[in-house]
Amino acid sequence: MAGGRTWGALFVFSTEPRHFGEDAEQRLADFTELVALALESVEAYDQLRASRTRIVEAGIAERRRLERNLHDGAQSRVVSLSLQLRLARQALPENPATAATLLSAAGDELLLALDELRELARGLHPAILTDRGLQAALESLADRAPFPVEIEGVPPERLDEALEAALYYVAAESLTNAAKHAQASAARIVVSATDQLAALEVYDDGRGGANLSAGSGLRGLADRVEALGGRLDVRSAVAGGTAVRAKLPRR
Repeated sequence: MAGGRTWGALFVFSTEPRHFGEDAEQRLADFTELVALALESVEAYDQLRASRTRIVEAGIAERRRLERNLHDGAQSRVVSLSLQLRLARQALPENPATAATLLSAAGDELLLALDELRELARGLHPAILTDRGLQAALESLADRAPFPVEIEGVPPERLDEALEAALYYVAAESLTNAAKHAQASAARIVVSATDQLAALEVYDDGRGGANLSAGSGLRGLADRVEALGGRLDVRSAVAGGTAVRAKLPRR
């Protein structure tokens, strides 16, 4: 047995009576345990290497997404804003009305650029999580969800920053999946914490069928949680709703 699965079985036979010594059975059992340990080590190494590769690839993809969004959004608006301000300055001495129109348009462009920068910053790390903690951040997710979301058990004390971020993104991705793929009508977030562990569970009443190995969203969450020494589990029976549970050690 290795990793909770049966990998193989060892059968030993002899045509001679009393061929094996009295300790043969124990020695064979010890040998199979060594084989199981070797299999677990190889599998764990392969999983670790794959997880590290996915984390690197996700980082590269996210950097490219930010570069593209900055270039196509905020950067282009700032360039347009610079041009409008230059034209307004040129028009001001002889045509104040035109300059005023240009300045008004520049102000609108500036507000749009600020909104886009805020959206980018929210994608990197939600400001509400940094400023007000996990409870407020989860309530913000619940307010934006298209169905009612209950929140229970959030500890009053602040957790480690990386830990709070991991729990937040587990909740965010789970609610997104519940709305986008599971057609859920309600969800519940339950948080618990001890001196050693912090856990977050998200339950929804959707159509189920979620798979940790399918798609990049849940797999990316698992990588984030495992990078902090934790574990992500998904239980999702077809037509039986989905439960996503993250458990992480507290530092």
